[in-house]
Order: sequence, then structure tokens, then C-alpha cells
Amino acid sequence: MGIGAAAGQAVGALTSIAGGIIGGGKRRREQQVAQKEYDISKSKFQNLDTSNLAANQQNMMEDLTVNTQAADFAAQQQQQGISNTMDSMQGAAGGSGIAALAQAMAGQQSQNLQQASSSIATQESQNQMAAAQGAQQVQQMKLQGAMGSREAESSKVSSMLSSAQDRKSAADQARADAQEAIMSGIGEMGAAAGSSPI
Repeated sequence: MGIGAAAGQAVGALTSIAGGIIGGGKRRREQQVAQKEYDISKSKFQNLDTSNLAANQQNMMEDLTVNTQAADFAAQQQQQGISNTMDSMQGAAGGSGIAALAQAMAGQQSQNLQQASSSIATQESQNQMAAAQGAQQVQQMKLQGAMGSREAESSKVSSMLSSAQDRKSAADQARADAQEAIMSGIGEMGAAAGSSPI
């Protein structure tokens, strides 16, 4: 190899070394910034609120009450009606007639009270059914919320890793390329020095 070729090889080697060195500080800073961004992004993604929004749902139908006002009023009216009828009939029917009338009226009152009781039982049954349906809806909402929370967590972690890995990989590759340029330049310098005639 001639002196000109050796000199050219040496210049190329110095260019490679200089290219690897120049901007080295900038590449290291970028790598540090990329690492910091990776750490910050990771922390932010890990701290996102992906809690189950349906976790605190309550069954609004579980505390339903039975409205006994109508049944109570009906029972009062019946008792008052029986009392008024007995008072007005006492003089007309005599002692034995009033006893028979009282027995018939007591039977009627018992039947009316049973109907009121049946109405209350129907309301209670409807309330129990509504409470069960409400509890089932709450359970379904909790399950859907838990599934949504898990999906959000999975998406969060995937996005975090993808974004941070991309930037960190680019910064690491820039540093590796610079180091390779320096090593290549050093190798070329050695080859140029070895091939130049003395």
C-alpha cells in the first residue's frame, strides 16, 4: 500500500473516531433522558386509576318497605263501621239478635283483615323479588367493572412498555453505533500504521 493510500486510510480512521466521539455527550444525555422518561412513564402508567368503578354500587332495592297505610286505614274503617252498626242495631235486634249480628260482622271483619294481610304479603313478595333483581344487577356491574379494570391495566402496561422501550432502544443504539465507529476507526488506524512504509 502506498503512502497516499495509507494516509487516506488514516484520515478515514480519524474521521470514524471523530464521528464516534463528536456528539458522544449528546448521545449520553439522550440516553439518560430516555431512561428518565422511561422511569417517569412507567411510574405514571403504574399509578393510573384503573379501579373498578362498579365496586361501590349498592342494591337500591334492598331496603324497600311495605306500605301498610292503606291496610291499616281499611281495618280502622271496618272496625268503626262494625261498631257503628252494632250500636244502631242494639235496640232493634235485641240481645240475641245482636250476638248473631256481632258474630257475622266479626267473620266479615276477619275476612277483610285477611285480604289486607294478603295485600301486604304480595307487596313483601314483590319487594323481595325486586331486591333479588337489584342484587343480581349489582353483581353483574361489579363483574363488568372488574373486567374493564383488568383490560385497562393490561392496555396501560403494554403502552408503557412499548413507548419507553422504543425511545430507550433508539438511545442505546445511537451509543452502540458511536462506540462501533470509534472501534472501527481505531482498527483502521492500526491497519494504516501497519501498512505504511517506513
